[in-house]
Amino acid sequence: MTVLDRPPAQACWAANLSGDGAAAELSRCALRLAESQPGCLGVTTEDRVTYWDSVEAIAAWRARVELLARQRLGRGAETVSIQVSRRGVTA
Repeated sequence: MTVLDRPPAQACWAANLSGDGAAAELSRCALRLAESQPGCLGVTTEDRVTYWDSVEAIAAWRARVELLARQRLGRGAETVSIQVSRRGVTA
């Protein structure tokens, strides 16, 4: 996994994961899963943030995380919350 000490200097998208209990463990799995996804620039594990080059890459990763959540926690269970925001250099 590409673990970053600080956010990338380039403009990018960030996805912040949150969750308690079983969802907290699932968010750790989601961070590991991000590593294998195209478009992932890296993660900061302390605050559970992933950095991406596009919203399309986040959407593909989010779909895999939601599938993982249904498999591990069951249908209708509380899952990991993912908030997406634009980060970096503005013109």
